[in-house]
Amino acid sequence: HRWPKALNGCLPPDIRVLGASTVSSQWHACFSACWRRYRYLLHNNPVPNLFLRTTSWHRYNTSLDEQRMAAALQPLLGHHDLRAFQRTGSSRPHARTTIQAVDVQRWGDMVAVDVQCSGFLYGMMRLLVGQLVAVGEGRLPLAVFEQRWRLGKREEVQEAAPPQGLCFMGVGYEPALFPNPVPCPWGQLGV
Repeated sequence: HRWPKALNGCLPPDIRVLGASTVSSQWHACFSACWRRYRYLLHNNPVPNLFLRTTSWHRYNTSLDEQRMAAALQPLLGHHDLRAFQRTGSSRPHARTTIQAVDVQRWGDMVAVDVQCSGFLYGMMRLLVGQLVAVGEGRLPLAVFEQRWRLGKREEVQEAAPPQGLCFMGVGYEPALFPNPVPCPWGQLGV
């Protein structure tokens, strides 16, 4: 119970430890995880916002259709080979993962894409969002989007979203390390 306070006294102000827990010697922060959750933020307005430029991807040419984007994500739920969304250079021996939850929400000019997986492939979220934006702008039909990932057509997945809109939202373990987690101020994944 004293670790968070002690660590926070040594860390820079933009990093905070919220809790600490005892784990077995076999426990691994990455490999013991049951799920991980990422959010990607898109600023969808013709006028740039200086305060959002470091935390979102500014898409201004056309209004994004978040319902089409959400519809494109639904068939991804479940266990699939998603090599179409894996960047080259990955050391992972396969591209199979389980997508457990997805959501696309609009809050005014902001569109949030949430994905929860058993594990993310190298570059997966940014490649996936790049394709979803093409769907949301009407440049990529839903059927073509689905065909690309089902057939593993990595060569057709050209546009990756830039890094500034990507945010790691959380990780889950069984058993839960923190029975009473600190609530996320931006809400939970709505599924």
